[in-house]
Amino acid sequence: MVVRNWLPVIGVVVLLGSACTGPSGQTGSLTINLKDGPYADAQAMLVTFSDVSAHHADDEWQTLTFAGGATTLTCDLKKLVNVFEVLGTGQLLAGHYTQIRVVAQSAALYSSPTPAAEPACAASMTPPNGLIGNVEIPSGEVKLNRQFTIPEGGATKILLDFDGDRSVNATGSGRFSMTPVINIVSVE
Repeated sequence: MVVRNWLPVIGVVVLLGSACTGPSGQTGSLTINLKDGPYADAQAMLVTFSDVSAHHADDEWQTLTFAGGATTLTCDLKKLVNVFEVLGTGQLLAGHYTQIRVVAQSAALYSSPTPAAEPACAASMTPPNGLIGNVEIPSGEVKLNRQFTIPEGGATKILLDFDGDRSVNATGSGRFSMTPVINIVSVE
């Protein structure tokens, strides 16, 4: 229910209410979750994400926030094999969206797992022992072409699968390169 209060302001009528968001329209929530098809040759694969956003068909990219308002989010993809974690969430302009953008900033492979007490994703994460190698990410930006709608006052949830095995390539001499392979599993 929208509560409307009419206030005259110098000959102009102003509508106040919680449902007004300005000239751009109503909002709805978007949550993007992440799971992994793991990289088989490591016990831990830490990937740091620096951006997750969605492109509104009639507007610009709408940026989602990481947990706790962090500027980056690091996930141990090996901990996301049978579960998922929130990658980004936020109140965005309601309407039709055409793409999701995910930016992977850095990655590293480890021969030891992260401690069980460590969460799967956090603003900062203590790396485990046994660094196998840092992973070069020539282009960490992945754009996923998938249309979806965020309803006014409603919620949309998207599940992404980061395919670790297809993303990381050994380039020789203990060096690794990543071209992130991320698929949309579901949109609800």
